[in-house]
Amino acid sequence: MVNQEMEVSELLAEWSTLKEQLETIFHERNRENSQELMEHGIQLFVRFLFLSNSLHLSFDGRISFSQLEIKPVNIEERLAFIKSRPSLYHSFRQLSELMVEQEKLFVKHSAMKKSSRPMA
Repeated sequence: MVNQEMEVSELLAEWSTLKEQLETIFHERNRENSQELMEHGIQLFVRFLFLSNSLHLSFDGRISFSQLEIKPVNIEERLAFIKSRPSLYHSFRQLSELMVEQEKLFVKHSAMKKSSRPMA
């Protein structure tokens, strides 16, 4: 659990840096340079999704959303939209919201897990 929390913390720190870079790019209306960074952000989110659910990321790139217990609402549609139009500002906003929602769900799930453990 501690290792999972540390990995999540590192991932969120990486996202924070990436998000700042993307905010600058979109503020400057420099959509051409957003594609690669957005793809990296999408990969971070997918990694976070699997990490939150204590699953190993599959290498084939397919996601079985039904096996995920901890996930934002309408994840399939929202992620499909982001992947299909990564250079749009709206996709960036949606990705940012997914990261926030997933973080809240992860924290909530972790707290509930800790509180349900028997006291030693």
